[in-house]
Amino acid sequence: MKSGLAQPSRRRFLRHSGAGLTVALFAGCALPVIPRRPMPSLDDALGWIRHQDGRYLLWVPRIEMGQNILNGLKRIACAELGVPWERVELRLPSTADIGRVKASVGSESIKDYALPLAQACALLREAVARGGFAAAAEQAPAALRSLGPSNALAGLPTSPLEQGEAIVTGRPLYVADVRRPGQLFGRVLYAPQSPEFESAPGALDEAAARAVPGFVALLRDARLVQGRARGLGLVAATPGALDRIERALALQWQMAEPSPKPAGDWAAALDVDLALAAGRRLPHAVGDDAGPIDPDGAWDLDLRFDIPSAAHAALEPRAAVAEFDAARGELRLWVGSQDVFYQRDVVAQRLGLDAEKVLVQACRVGGAFGSKTICTVELEAALLAQAVRRPVKVQWTRAQELRQGFHRAPSSHRVRVRLRQGRLQDWWHAFVSSHILFTNAAMPVWMQQVSRLVGDAGVARGAQLPYRAARRETRFALVRLPLLTGPWRGLGAGSNHFVVESVVDECARRLGQDPLAFRLAHLDAAASPPQARLARVLQRVARRARWGDAPPAPAPGERTGRGLACGIYKDMSYAAVVADVVVAASGEVRVTRLCCAHDCGRVIDAEQVRAQCEGNLVWGLGMVLVEALAFDGRAVGASGFADSPIPRWHEIPPLEIELVDHGEPPSGAGETAIVAAGAAIANAIRAATGVRLRALPCRPEWLRDNERR
Repeated sequence: MKSGLAQPSRRRFLRHSGAGLTVALFAGCALPVIPRRPMPSLDDALGWIRHQDGRYLLWVPRIEMGQNILNGLKRIACAELGVPWERVELRLPSTADIGRVKASVGSESIKDYALPLAQACALLREAVARGGFAAAAEQAPAALRSLGPSNALAGLPTSPLEQGEAIVTGRPLYVADVRRPGQLFGRVLYAPQSPEFESAPGALDEAAARAVPGFVALLRDARLVQGRARGLGLVAATPGALDRIERALALQWQMAEPSPKPAGDWAAALDVDLALAAGRRLPHAVGDDAGPIDPDGAWDLDLRFDIPSAAHAALEPRAAVAEFDAARGELRLWVGSQDVFYQRDVVAQRLGLDAEKVLVQACRVGGAFGSKTICTVELEAALLAQAVRRPVKVQWTRAQELRQGFHRAPSSHRVRVRLRQGRLQDWWHAFVSSHILFTNAAMPVWMQQVSRLVGDAGVARGAQLPYRAARRETRFALVRLPLLTGPWRGLGAGSNHFVVESVVDECARRLGQDPLAFRLAHLDAAASPPQARLARVLQRVARRARWGDAPPAPAPGERTGRGLACGIYKDMSYAAVVADVVVAASGEVRVTRLCCAHDCGRVIDAEQVRAQCEGNLVWGLGMVLVEALAFDGRAVGASGFADSPIPRWHEIPPLEIELVDHGEPPSGAGETAIVAAGAAIANAIRAATGVRLRALPCRPEWLRDNERR
């Protein structure tokens, strides 16, 4: 086989690289850049896989963020090409290596990319055998080795973790590892308050800063801006010098808004009961609910839930390295971002460069969970590098991650239910949330007004009741908060499923019914394939966890409880979880076991899916027991994991994962199990104590006090 066999097809896919949702960009225009989201096609995939000298090179079109997508896509390539693991080499691409692909978000990597990759590999396999390409026609999934009935994936041995050895031996994989000749270090300072409030650098001691060894430059640039906050750029010879320069500056800030802001303003705006008391119907409907429901008359259940904001808590703070070639007017960027093409477009627009002059190289990402979807540190590095004409690395501190990043959208919920003859009759759910897809971290107020007309699909995710009820109505309202909020671990799915599954569990307990039997009785498995799959994971997890058995006997002074929850993620993947908890007399909750049945269709890489499930179960535990972000209406109060904690290793219980694969097309596993993990733990606490958890996280003193009432 000759080198460059795939080149003609590469030209084909490059013609399609700009396909998809497009918002016009104008040099110097203030209109924010919107990520383009072209669906991958066979033409695109033909540019991902190459053959040379008996080996194969796969440019992985998705960002590796710890979800092991390298393994998942490589298994498809190996199965389809019919070659051993060692003959396929992986590369993380730059914007010059492949055509545009959409951001690595939404658990879509296998669902959207497996088929075109398998089709491209099948064509390449035939071309290698034939000695050249025939017409590049798509093959039906049933004809493919990897995705068809023959399921060649099943014959592959367990895959070693791609880059696993490099991770544990410290070989350079992440942006923080990038070293360029003459590299400097940069930081952009912002006022210690939310970028929603106007602020700018004020008085400072520049002479003192310049006297610090390692000082290189101080940059005042109108493009160093976040929201309504203007920043001040620093460049130094070493990272440590940045800290010393910052202290020497003794920078004072000009903050136009009253400071501090009244703390109650944002909380009142988010209060669902205040919104309902205003006498208006919440503006946005969810799904195909048949409302409205008569608000008069008695309700059998009337519960309020409050979900606070939370940080993404990725272990790798975001970073970028920029190198500007002034003579050529070209910029190179190394990023740990979920979308290298979006970074290219934003940086090109803000620096006034042609997009072809900006090359963005993807690096492995040390956790993102939705946080690394917008352009922040990448633009900062580019502007500083352009100013000093030397390579510059910018890496946010943990405090910057918490105070300048966006977070889980907080929400408040009111759910009312009428029960008749042991079944759900009326389901009424109202909630207020800040924005997620229309994030205020990237959109000015005027642009975010679009959400007043169309709502926010990210906020609505997971809010639709998956069970039968005579009447259902779910509506929500959006508020722009001074806190930056946006995509976080499944968007609204975690919060909304927590509320829905908590209320359904409470309905079963009020009726004296078994929570599993109550759920199954409200699913129409015969008429609805999605409900059949949901019933299936419920039955599988119940069998694995021995749902009908009593939980382990408690030690003296403790209570034990077992809880169940389930959910459907993005109409494509299904999960059910059983949780066991122990509650101490102090109110401390310890989760002792989490069991999960997970259905994401055809399993491409079992270890990859199990790892994703484990991550989701831990997310659910953190959501219910640990995570909340302090915000006083003016600024995020946390500066590290000490005051914005994440679950510790000793808090993680044994995790049991059962993968359910009945051959349906592969879908997404990245964020599915979070739809059930949190509520299962809350329902177990309810079983142990009789207390319904209505505000997160579960504080021991709150639980203890409510048990006494």
